[in-house]
Amino acid sequence: MTANANLFAALRAAFPDDLDAAAIETDTGLVYSWRDLERASAMLANLLASLDIPAGSRVAAHTEKSVEALLLYLATLRAGLVYLPLNTAYQQAELAYFIGNAEPAVVVCASRNFPWLSKLAFQSGVAHVFTLDDDRTGTLLERASHFSDRHEIAVRGADDLAAILYTSGTTGRSKGAMLSHGNLLSNAQVLKDFWDWQPGDVLIHALPIFHVHGLFVASHGALLNGSKMLWLGKFDPRAVIERLPRATVFMGVPTLYVRLLQEGGLTRAACARMRLFISGSAPLLIETFRDWQDRTGHVILERYGMSETVMLTSNPCRAGDGQRVGGTVGPALPGVGVRVVDDGGARLPAGEIGHVQVRGPNVFGGYWRMPEKTAEEFTADGWFRTGDVGRLDAQGYLTIVGRSKDLIISGGYNVYPAEIEGYLNDMAGVAESAVIGVPHPDFGEGVVAVIVPKPGVALDAEALVATLKSQIANYKVPKRAFVVADLPRNAMGKVQKNLLREQHQGLFTR
Repeated sequence: MTANANLFAALRAAFPDDLDAAAIETDTGLVYSWRDLERASAMLANLLASLDIPAGSRVAAHTEKSVEALLLYLATLRAGLVYLPLNTAYQQAELAYFIGNAEPAVVVCASRNFPWLSKLAFQSGVAHVFTLDDDRTGTLLERASHFSDRHEIAVRGADDLAAILYTSGTTGRSKGAMLSHGNLLSNAQVLKDFWDWQPGDVLIHALPIFHVHGLFVASHGALLNGSKMLWLGKFDPRAVIERLPRATVFMGVPTLYVRLLQEGGLTRAACARMRLFISGSAPLLIETFRDWQDRTGHVILERYGMSETVMLTSNPCRAGDGQRVGGTVGPALPGVGVRVVDDGGARLPAGEIGHVQVRGPNVFGGYWRMPEKTAEEFTADGWFRTGDVGRLDAQGYLTIVGRSKDLIISGGYNVYPAEIEGYLNDMAGVAESAVIGVPHPDFGEGVVAVIVPKPGVALDAEALVATLKSQIANYKVPKRAFVVADLPRNAMGKVQKNLLREQHQGLFTR
């Protein structure tokens, strides 16, 4: 008989021998043992099995972060069903699209959203709607409490679907990336080794769990290592700093590192026991990278991944594997292929900017019910087109320069926003910037810079542009620049350039 490739089986096998040891400590003072995770996931899996829904049915979760929400994910895997996490920021029209597109058999939502969300779900033919709140209440737990705490893990193949993740939809309609048990497990196993997870490691979990970073990279990392998690319902910089002396690993998006640096309590002494700080989901400013090293003595490890692929590249963890280079996302992970090609698909030499393409056991099988879109995104020889633009250096370290959709073509020249942002971000008083292209009657697209000052600094947009003129080719210099209080971001901290483009759409064409 072949081994069960269900991801949950591998996570369960990694639980420590002492099931009564603490697995998760929450910021409300609750402690969950490994036995609690085993029993609760079994009861929830038995509830799901009792609904008599078809194999491969989707379970959609639109819930606040809680340990019970994580248990629902584990129970869905355990029952052999397909998990569909939905960003808690999504509103009615967005949820109508996801539920209509994915056709889940089960929807779990916060009680406060039940009146409108259940109506929407039932109209789309969803048979079962449960509630789950972040205070351990709701109909999901009430119903599950009547079921046995023993459950035989459903047998699944490596290629069977485990989760569907909708891409953030910064361009057009969101697409559902289909991730298999094999995609997720292979990546988790590679990261366990590459990031040198140790016995006794403790993870501070301060990320949301509707996204690859918090749900897969962080949770799988701790579970597959049998490591305790210090669980925060929401990111709070002081709460993180308070937990640093009891932890060894922290994962965050760049915004979290910026906010931690604003706290006086972030010191070398506070970080003395920490082993690893990891950043991803959005570009980390080189200034943040350097400030963090100065303040804490630790070098942040930057890595790169996507909803469609989980993790692809990572700066080295062990000193013997090489240096962590700020501004890069490191070389390809073991077993992953990364190449940079020109518009015609030919490989480019080191240092040249082009389209980033990848392949590996972690790369998804395609987009849910979008065969044409799936075919478009893969090359004839089976590489996935990430939509990112970047360059590989002679050591194989990848630098992401931007999204291909963010590329600006001005007067026939290619302009890479990240390059201009790099110059702007280095200027005195600039906290961060975003560079976009908008329609221009003469040049096709005009370059526009949107700049955020550091607290208490008054910036002169025209003076910044004048400085740029002495640093970069004229065709790259923004035709207009604006100073603003902040940039629009999605839940994972990525700047939403589509919103900036909409805002400045008519700037040169009025």
